[in-house]
Amino acid sequence: MSVTLSDQDKLTLRVAAWGAVSLMSAAGAAGSAHKVATHGSIALTSATGLVGHVVTKAPKGVKYGKSVAELADQVLPALTAAMVLLNEQDPAEADNFRGTVIVAIDAAAQTHQGEPSPTLAEMARKITAALDAA
Repeated sequence: MSVTLSDQDKLTLRVAAWGAVSLMSAAGAAGSAHKVATHGSIALTSATGLVGHVVTKAPKGVKYGKSVAELADQVLPALTAAMVLLNEQDPAEADNFRGTVIVAIDAAAQTHQGEPSPTLAEMARKITAALDAA
């Protein structure tokens, strides 16, 4: 099955994936936000398939807002929209996208010794719920 993504579709995927990493970074403890973002970014740039080709680049010119709430208002719906879009065109790529984002947030959460902080765990839950809302 051939997947055709418009520039807007690609932007939605990028905002969703990179925004998820940004949400995890924002939820990280002081001093660890950089590590969270680095580990999440490495996971995104390691993606394969169509999703890998699209999310290897961070979105350009996107303004996420001044608070975590404003960031979440953009990113969580974008995650759901990306899943709907990909499920309509190629369910395997939807699974690839979901898996890629989950690996990124897991990588971000594992920057702490032992269990992720409650804040990171809750943000990961919200991201997963947005992915699964499609």
